[in-house]
Amino acid sequence: MRSPISGYSRLTKVQKFTAAGVSAAAVAALAVAALPGSDAAGPDKQSIAVKPVAWSAEDFGTQDQQAHIGKQAETAAQAAKAQAEAKKKADADAKAKADKERAEKEAASRSAERKPVQAAPAAPAPKVYANNLDGWIKEALDIMKAKGIPGSYNGIYRNIMRESTGNPRAINLWDSNAAKGIPSKGLLQVIDPTFKAYHVEGTSWDIYDPVANITAACNYAAKVYGSMDNVNSAY
Repeated sequence: MRSPISGYSRLTKVQKFTAAGVSAAAVAALAVAALPGSDAAGPDKQSIAVKPVAWSAEDFGTQDQQAHIGKQAETAAQAAKAQAEAKKKADADAKAKADKERAEKEAASRSAERKPVQAAPAAPAPKVYANNLDGWIKEALDIMKAKGIPGSYNGIYRNIMRESTGNPRAINLWDSNAAKGIPSKGLLQVIDPTFKAYHVEGTSWDIYDPVANITAACNYAAKVYGSMDNVNSAY
């Protein structure tokens, strides 16, 4: 490109660097020529050849600039990748947290709505009594206790032994009741009308049934004598 000033030409950057290189080479050559030992110092001294060096603008900055730009691009790409991965992880963590909170709320709601099911208490096993005089008296006493009928084991046992000697099928066919056609029957020698009138609910209607006979007789004695314990003879 020419300079607007007459007689002056504007040089490009390449031309300037090239000119500078030539000038520097020329100065170096002159300096070597002036050194002792050069051809100028004498014919017996060894001369040193100096090769001119030229530089261009491309030699000074283009490659380094391209490498720097490439490094910046690589760094930016790595940063963008790291940022994207961090965002992805943050989104996943937020979703997992939200899902957990929602599941906990749903579980709490279901737990609040669901009423605990309580198992019905097991029915107590029925008490087993021996099929003998001892067992009959004990079973009769439990029924009498539930019905509020007084009496004790000893009072019942004593009267049974006097009336029937413990025979549940005993029957009196000779006394005044027998003469009237209503003989005394069972462990405590009860006549039919008395048994029916003082029968205890929940027991057998068979007058010869040991437990039914005892409870009916004790119920009658409670009304007339206050308790079977107070009976000491025919009643």
